[in-house]
Amino acid sequence: MDWKELYESRTCTAEEAVQKIKSHDRVVLAHSVSEPYELVDAMVANAENYENVTVSQMVSLGKGEYTKAKYKGNFRYEGWFTSACTRECLAEGHGQFVPVYFHDVPRYIRTGIFPVDVAMVTLSTPDRNGFCSIGASCDFTWQAIKSAKVVLAEINDQAPVIYGETFVHVSEVDAFVETSRPLPELKLPEICEVEKAIGKNCASLIEDGATLQLGIGAIPDAVLSQLKDKKHLGIHSEMISDGVVDLYEAGVIDNSQKSIDKGKITVTFLMGTKKLYDFADRNPALEMKPVDYVNDPVVISQCSKMVCINSCLQVDFLGQVVSDTIGTRQFSGVGGQVDFVRGAAMSLDEQGKAIIAMPSIVKKKDGSMMSKIVPFIEKGAVVTTNRHDVDYIVTEYGIARMKGQTMQDRARALIGIAHPEFREELKEEFEKRFNTTF
Repeated sequence: MDWKELYESRTCTAEEAVQKIKSHDRVVLAHSVSEPYELVDAMVANAENYENVTVSQMVSLGKGEYTKAKYKGNFRYEGWFTSACTRECLAEGHGQFVPVYFHDVPRYIRTGIFPVDVAMVTLSTPDRNGFCSIGASCDFTWQAIKSAKVVLAEINDQAPVIYGETFVHVSEVDAFVETSRPLPELKLPEICEVEKAIGKNCASLIEDGATLQLGIGAIPDAVLSQLKDKKHLGIHSEMISDGVVDLYEAGVIDNSQKSIDKGKITVTFLMGTKKLYDFADRNPALEMKPVDYVNDPVVISQCSKMVCINSCLQVDFLGQVVSDTIGTRQFSGVGGQVDFVRGAAMSLDEQGKAIIAMPSIVKKKDGSMMSKIVPFIEKGAVVTTNRHDVDYIVTEYGIARMKGQTMQDRARALIGIAHPEFREELKEEFEKRFNTTF
C-alpha cells in the first residue's frame, strides 16, 4: 500500500484513537512540549472504559488530569519525573515515582523493565517519503515508538522538523489524529542581580572552546548572558533554551572545537519559546539524538572541555546535593544531573567540570529566609549527587571546590559562599559537627 493510502486509512479522531487503549495497559506519553494534548484529553474523557491503566512520563506541561484522585480506579500514574501538574498524586498516595537516570530510560524500555503497550506522541506532518519528525522530543520518545505494541500519534502541522535520529515512518504508527496548535512556550525567566552574580561566577570557570550542558531557567540564562566574550563554544546538552540561540547567532557558539559531533548543537529535547523551535526547525546546525546517547556518561566523557551546569535545592556541609526532593516530598526527579556530573568527571581530556549553581537562600511564603547551605540535609530528603561526585558549588557569593577537599575544608568553603546572614550560625554548627574551631 502507498504510504499516503496507509496514512489516510489510519487517520481518525482522537476519540476513536484512544479506543485502542485497553484496561491494564501501560501508556507512555511523549516528553515535555511534545505531549499529545488532544489524545490525552480524549483518553481522560474515555476514563470510564478503563481499569488500572498505567500512565508513565517525565516532564509534563499539560493538565495532568489522569493523576486526579477521581480517576484513581481508571489511571495509575507511575512517573519517572514529576511536574507541577503530576506531583500531587504522589503526596496523596495514589501515584508512584520511579527513580531512574534519564539516560537509562530507553534501555529500560527496550529490555522490558518499562514495558510499553501504547505510546502517545506528537509528530510533524509526513514528508514526501512518508516520514514524520518526532519534533521537539527525542529522548525516550523515539524508543517508546519503536518498542510500543500500539503507537497513537497527534500529527501537528506546527511541530518542528528536527534533524538527527528523529524520523518515524507512517507505517510504524497505528492511528493518526490531525491537529494544528502551537507548541507550549515557557515564559522567559526574569534575571535578577542574584542570578547575574551566579552567572558571572559560573562563566569564570568556562574557557574558550568549552563544550556546555545547561538546563533551563534564570541561572542557565544568566550564565549564557555572561559568555558573550567567549570563543568557539560548543553544546552537548540534554536540552537548550533561547539563550543558546542568541549566542549561536552572535558567533560565540560555533561547535568548531567539539571533539564529537563537531559543528553540531547536540540535544535530546527542546523546551523554550517559539524562537527556539523556529531556530531548530530544519536547521542542519542542530541534531537531536536519543537520551541514551546524549546523556550517556561514557559519551559525555568524550566531549572536550566539558562543563555541565545544574541546580539544586540544598547542599550540606559534606557536599551532598539534594535536587529532587523537599524533605519526604518528591518535587521533580534526577533528570540528567548525575549523568552529566559523572560524564564530566570521566572526561578523557581530564578537563571536565561539573557545576551545581544555586542562590544562597530561598524565601519562604511568610517572607523569611532559609539557607540552602545547611549542616544536615532535611529529614527524609534524598541525595541526588553524592559527596564523591560533587565538584563545584556556586552561589552569588562565590565558588567552592569540593573535589580533593576534606570534610572540614568543604564545610569551610561552603560557609564562605553562604548568605552572610547565616554564616555565623553555620560556623557554630561547624564547630559542633567537627569538634574544632572554624
